[in-house]
Amino acid sequence: MDTIFALASAPGKAGISIVRLSGPLAIIVAEKLTKSKLKEKQPNLRVIYDSDNHFIDQALILIFSKPYSFTGENVVEFHLHGSSAVVSSVIKLLGNFKGLRSAEAGEFTRCALDNGKLDLAQVEGLADLIDAETDAQHKQAARIFNGALGEKTKEWRAKLVKAGALLVATLDFADEEVPEEVTPEVEKLINVVLSDLDKEIIGVQTAERIRTGFEVAIVGAPNLGKSTLLNYLVGRDAAITSNVSGTTRDIIEVKLDLRGLPVTILDTAGIRISDDKLEEIGISRALERSSLSDLRIVLTEDGEYPSGLKKRDTDIICIAKDDQGNRGGVSGKTGAGIDRLKNNIWDILNDKAQYVGIATRERHKSSMVNAKKFLVNAIVSLRDGPEYYDITAEEIRAATSALDSLIGRIGVEDVLDEVFSSFCLGK
Repeated sequence: MDTIFALASAPGKAGISIVRLSGPLAIIVAEKLTKSKLKEKQPNLRVIYDSDNHFIDQALILIFSKPYSFTGENVVEFHLHGSSAVVSSVIKLLGNFKGLRSAEAGEFTRCALDNGKLDLAQVEGLADLIDAETDAQHKQAARIFNGALGEKTKEWRAKLVKAGALLVATLDFADEEVPEEVTPEVEKLINVVLSDLDKEIIGVQTAERIRTGFEVAIVGAPNLGKSTLLNYLVGRDAAITSNVSGTTRDIIEVKLDLRGLPVTILDTAGIRISDDKLEEIGISRALERSSLSDLRIVLTEDGEYPSGLKKRDTDIICIAKDDQGNRGGVSGKTGAGIDRLKNNIWDILNDKAQYVGIATRERHKSSMVNAKKFLVNAIVSLRDGPEYYDITAEEIRAATSALDSLIGRIGVEDVLDEVFSSFCLGK
């Protein structure tokens, strides 16, 4: 097994930079670089020397012995002074040792997965935790990283294993008198898991939105101040504004942290009948993208919808260019009505966020949908009577395997490269 190393902190000048090693040679190499014996249960302040015995840096060195480390292997961290020259020298030195090589993207975390320190769902949670920009994203990622989905999956698996065991016991004693009828208990166990799966499957779409951001589209006829409103909402000039109708042709996206919720505001082309081919394309894109958004802010002069835009119950209808704030509308020019609009947006999106569960990705949903399919089949065969218990037991076994893929126990080799490609080298 190789010993891998990489810069584990952000590159560039900093107060402290961390270089991490993981593998069987980690501690041996660290002691060679410092020409000293290192203690495993306390910090070590040591000088690092190059191959010519020249001083490179004085570093704080931490040792995490297997299996009590992040990767499950021996891990050493060099906490160096954050000079690019120092880091470069240490990385170069490590590369000269036989049996050491630079870590690939996400390889430390991959070791943690391979050594049973994390399940695949926790790995995904860690990736989301690193990328989290808002409070909602942080809480959701932390829940997954702490193993919430893995624990829930274990609960489901335990119930299904018990249900399968009851059926198998009945089959084993098929020629003898069975003490009790197991169908009601098996059906109850399956239905508990099915109910939980239904809730989680529904919540995945909302969880995905928390990961990537809720989309709020600003729509309306041309020259109603959509771009000006976008700029005011995000606090900068993200979109070009002009009195000329049809200035916005393409969709402009700007991310916003709205009281802890991740939101992407979309500025769209003004909706009207136009002979301009480019403007027509922009209008078509505006209608399509806004139809997929979580929420729409419909700007209007008179409360009427622009032609071609279908009403939705969740639309927020705003009187446009209400600069004085005396018509109950909004103004991106003076800020009138903006606080009320933000509160309205937050209330609607926060209500959506309440339906989120612990499953957060489309991969999770796919595994749960597959498990549900097998469990529905199991209920059908179970009700057909004891002569179909063998079929029921097989359906339960297939559902259990589908849930195992949820946390990476089986059948996920094809998704691992995609998962770990999102990590940096030091993770």
